[in-house]
Amino acid sequence: MSAVLKDQRQLLPMGVGQLDAVMAIETAAYAFPWSRGNFVDSLASGYPARLLYGAQGELLGYFIAMAGVDEMHLLNITTAPAHQHRGHGRFMLEALVTLCRERAAQRLWLEVRRSNPRAQELYRRFGFVPVGVRKGYYPAPLGQREDALVMSLEIDRAGGPHALE
Repeated sequence: MSAVLKDQRQLLPMGVGQLDAVMAIETAAYAFPWSRGNFVDSLASGYPARLLYGAQGELLGYFIAMAGVDEMHLLNITTAPAHQHRGHGRFMLEALVTLCRERAAQRLWLEVRRSNPRAQELYRRFGFVPVGVRKGYYPAPLGQREDALVMSLEIDRAGGPHALE
């Protein structure tokens, strides 16, 4: 992606008024999407939630995180299927790390499905390290449950995530 296009991406706060567009992406991206209620509850709780828009005003993706004492927990990060593999996920992670620094969070946590090696690789390249497993964390087909890999990123207050150049 050219630097010109990257500079035209814009992150804006998510509000209830954008949930139709968010839900369209969520249901297209996942076999077991968040419900509208999950988004409404997150927004009502004041969780940091951002929408990523492209140069033409199209919704490219979004993230929602939950702030804690000295840490942040990434709850949902999604790039629209039609816009994947273009660096938008990394762009949103970088924005979230900036938010972590602003809020003095020292660590960023997330869970990722064991069956999602693409996302795991993105997180590893970004500097996240696996720290544990949550058994049966995610819903799976036929009423089953799938384990989540728990990953953590130490926020280097002086210069960003340790793995980034």
